[in-house]
Amino acid sequence: MKKAIIIGASSGIGKELAVILSRNDYIVGLAGRRVQLLLELQQELKNQSYIKQIDVSDPGPAMLLLQELIDEMGGMDLIVISAGQGYINPELEWQPEFETVKVNVLGFMAMANVAMQYFVRQGQGHIVGISSLAAIRGSAGGPAYAASKAFVSNYLEGLRFQAQKSGLDIVVTDIQPGLVDTAMAKGEGLFWVAPVEKAAGQIFQVIRKRKKHGYVTKRWRLIAWLVRIMPDRFCHNL
Repeated sequence: MKKAIIIGASSGIGKELAVILSRNDYIVGLAGRRVQLLLELQQELKNQSYIKQIDVSDPGPAMLLLQELIDEMGGMDLIVISAGQGYINPELEWQPEFETVKVNVLGFMAMANVAMQYFVRQGQGHIVGISSLAAIRGSAGGPAYAASKAFVSNYLEGLRFQAQKSGLDIVVTDIQPGLVDTAMAKGEGLFWVAPVEKAAGQIFQVIRKRKKHGYVTKRWRLIAWLVRIMPDRFCHNL
């Protein structure tokens, strides 16, 4: 059986992906801050699973704990880095900006670094990062969040180029969701909010097809195109 680790498995997309992967014959490693939620999720899973408390906002210990989890599972074939933080913060209060960068930039990079180095030694593997459609443009409402997700997408692209250059069978996938019905979907007047089950199902299909990129849900591909070409004066409300 293949082995997958999900960083940020306690809720949202990560939690639902754990259920889907277990249902599709994966042994799953569940990582997150909230152990009780991971234990509850473990009871829902069809196949064997492992739990590791990892707080990605503290990158040094998180890297060691991820390696411990890989060793306890006897290896991994797939990692999904789904842990994320975000705030609507037009006032630029420092603490929310700082917390967003700690989790979405430093925490993400720490997990991706361990995974990439492991897969290079192994000669194959699959890294999936959950970025966001917010990565495409800056955001007046959430400057740090949009910038952090742009970092995620660009870092994943850099890892993909490294993998291609090495000739190893390492797949790197950038998932850019639009609005999904999780705690991360904040604000008023939201539209096209996808159920988390639907979003996770589409992400799993992208993983199965070993694609380098996926919009979730698929209809957000059109919005992504429009946002890219939109004049700056229309982006003030993003």
